[in-house]
Amino acid sequence: MDAMICDRHLKSFDLSTLGGVLRVCHVELVLLDGQPPMASVTSFVHDQALLCTFEIAARTRGRFMLPVDWCLLGWMETVDPETSWCHGVPLSPGGIISVMPEGITEFALGANSRVTFVLVPLRRFQERAASRHLGSLEAGGLDVPLVSGRELPPLQDHYLGLQQRIRCGEVTSNEIDALLDAHAGELFANGPVERRVSSRARRVRYLILRRAEDMMRANIRRHIYMQELCDAAGVSERALRYAFEELVGISPVRYLSMLRLCEACRTLSSADAGRKSVKSIALSCGLWDLSRFADNYRRVFGELPSETLMRGTFSDL
Repeated sequence: MDAMICDRHLKSFDLSTLGGVLRVCHVELVLLDGQPPMASVTSFVHDQALLCTFEIAARTRGRFMLPVDWCLLGWMETVDPETSWCHGVPLSPGGIISVMPEGITEFALGANSRVTFVLVPLRRFQERAASRHLGSLEAGGLDVPLVSGRELPPLQDHYLGLQQRIRCGEVTSNEIDALLDAHAGELFANGPVERRVSSRARRVRYLILRRAEDMMRANIRRHIYMQELCDAAGVSERALRYAFEELVGISPVRYLSMLRLCEACRTLSSADAGRKSVKSIALSCGLWDLSRFADNYRRVFGELPSETLMRGTFSDL
């Protein structure tokens, strides 16, 4: 059993630590409120499965890509459907999410979201489904909400119990298999017709956000004009602003600023102070005003960029 973090109270985390919570891949996080990344994370590895329960205080936008041989199964204990989504589809309290290894998974979590998930080899999940004669599980992102107003299904009971067991580090292999069985059963019980989907208008706005964000990431080193974002998204400035306000709650300009700041934080955390400087990292993220960058960085992350750089360097010694 490999213990990672066990803390039931919110505390300050750096983005690199939070971004590495899945272990098999990196999660890119963007803080949306300009608030410090406060979180509570408990996770450990047992029988080729990563089990984790976490709460994050700040609104965040994130994305990750699982390796081809892993899948993620999760339960949204507490989420705000107005600000939480996966691929643009609103997430609801009590809902489950199943992520198969196909492409990049895009999501946003509202403030004080609490999530429990299990990361297991895809083949293991497929074999559990096959052993119960449920059918074939194909790769692809799946969002299957639990139906509100009915009695708690076995799956939610499994996650409730698992959450407490994770905190105590006492989950057994049989409990993991039982959860996989229940999760697979819920997937097939809620067939494709019943799976939650976005409205057409929301889907369009999600695609607008994606195109604009891709343009930001590809050109993060240089100044980006609003018209360039509109051209990349293929919409007017008004439509672009509507898309960002609905899905991330801030303007495109503010989002770009937070994207750059968070990218700088990740780079500073992993850089070697003997090879990289704060100035070079800031400029590589399009942060040209170094004094303003330092002030904004300290306000969000609670320390100067130089302190993050040195801490990351000596943590490897």
